[in-house]
Amino acid sequence: MSKNNISFILHKPQLSENIGACARAIKNFNFKKLILIDPKPIFPNDKIFATSVGAKDVITQSKEYETLEKALSKIDIVIATSARFRNKNIKHINLEGLKKINLKKKIGFLFGSEASGLSNDEISYANYTLQIPTNPDFKSLNLSHSLIIIAQYVSSLIKLKSITFRKSKKIKSASKKEIQSMLNLCIKNLDEINFFRPKEKRPKMIENLRNIFYKMDLSDKETRILSGVFASLSKKR
Repeated sequence: MSKNNISFILHKPQLSENIGACARAIKNFNFKKLILIDPKPIFPNDKIFATSVGAKDVITQSKEYETLEKALSKIDIVIATSARFRNKNIKHINLEGLKKINLKKKIGFLFGSEASGLSNDEISYANYTLQIPTNPDFKSLNLSHSLIIIAQYVSSLIKLKSITFRKSKKIKSASKKEIQSMLNLCIKNLDEINFFRPKEKRPKMIENLRNIFYKMDLSDKETRILSGVFASLSKKR
């Protein structure tokens, strides 16, 4: 079990100060991986370095992506943070629920922008949503505060080595990239038969499909089989 498996992903962060504070929180608990998706401020900048207070290495080694899909291609399990319950067919956990997560896999904790959090479409990329217990009448947490709470808790779990998952070494979980490739093939075939009707419902229908595939914990072999099925269906036409 290694802290190198854990990534903290900031989706469209708006304030340089928060980015710097998040980098500091990551280093406080000896994590290393910071991922940014389409940050609003120029990245990096002097204000980010200043508020990181010694976590310059976390910032300089961070990765920046234009889209969520590209950022998650090498992540096995995505845990999206949300202050509110989502009426979606997705697993909801609290901090205690992290004890059941296999931290030997590549884990990505996904945080939304300061202004609006994560949309349902962005949540659909996740395997789980995570809520931090707060005052029910005042749930809003600063971005860096949310991150440091999770970083501290995950760090304590890793130190305790309390998670023991045993799985056949012959079974390899599909990567996000493999699942996305299979999903894109499925969507392509469905577009060709004009499945998404009416057209204005297409984004929501794709979001639901993504929810289905991402929560299935598919193996790479199962993903290849499904991709072969979708490709064969296309040839039949």
